[in-house]
Amino acid sequence: MGKKLEIDLEDEELLCNLGVAFSSPVRIQILKLLYFNSFNVGEIAKKLQIPASSAALYIRSLEAAGLINTQVKKGSRGAMKICSWRYDLINLRLTADNPDVERASTVSMPVGHYTDCKVFPSCGLASATAPIGYDDDLQSFYLPEHTQAQILWSAAGYVEYKFPFQVTEDKEVKRMILTFEACSEALNFNEDWPSDITVWIDGVECGTWRCPGDFGSRRGRLSPEWWSSGSSQYGKLVRVEISEDGCAINEENVPGITMKDFHFSPEKPVIVRIGNKEDAEFAGGFNLYGAHFGDYEQDIVLSFFY
Repeated sequence: MGKKLEIDLEDEELLCNLGVAFSSPVRIQILKLLYFNSFNVGEIAKKLQIPASSAALYIRSLEAAGLINTQVKKGSRGAMKICSWRYDLINLRLTADNPDVERASTVSMPVGHYTDCKVFPSCGLASATAPIGYDDDLQSFYLPEHTQAQILWSAAGYVEYKFPFQVTEDKEVKRMILTFEACSEALNFNEDWPSDITVWIDGVECGTWRCPGDFGSRRGRLSPEWWSSGSSQYGKLVRVEISEDGCAINEENVPGITMKDFHFSPEKPVIVRIGNKEDAEFAGGFNLYGAHFGDYEQDIVLSFFY
């Protein structure tokens, strides 16, 4: 799949460098030459029948615009610069960012797309149409079909998700919000079964919400017809918000946590863990609901605001 360069009017220096790069027919000929092969500066000069000194100047302009890759290697007569193609498409947005308007990057993660888990009976998963594996069978959580889960439950432990971080390094993240639907986990259901459900983001403990019970006295708004009425039906919407001023989980402040505790990068995922701490006062398990189960038509949603 081709590589794409995304730019807008905020990238003033890069736009100017691109203008210089495309202002010469010879530089365009160099780009066309590199599309199918890599060449050193001397080879480019020979193929285009131009002086090597001129080829070197053209290459510097293309480097400044970020249009080519270059690598210095040892040659028979010293070092030589190898040039290669970098982008297949340039997407230029003729708009600029308003500094007074907040922007958001949001990813919705299905509950079955966990990348790690530690579960204990009673535990299990189900899609919108059928159970996945068998109840209380830990291996069911590793079946390929687990990605289709719309509900999962465990008496203790955790599930972990990897979210992409899609904010470029030149943008400053001011706050983030994580939301998901959850409740406690009791056999069948029990409205009076508290559970301390904790959230970690990139290893930072972001707070604990005490769920009052495992809700099943009425059917969930989105619960499929085949799902038993004697089972967990819906949860509460849990909201974790972290800003430069602090952290809150369901509007209860969590002391000592701010955005300064996090160091996000496009080069690594953001790891979100949901579960019970081993020393929790009420380790009452958890149910997690997807967009086709429970009361809320959403998966696990993580948003970054910048």
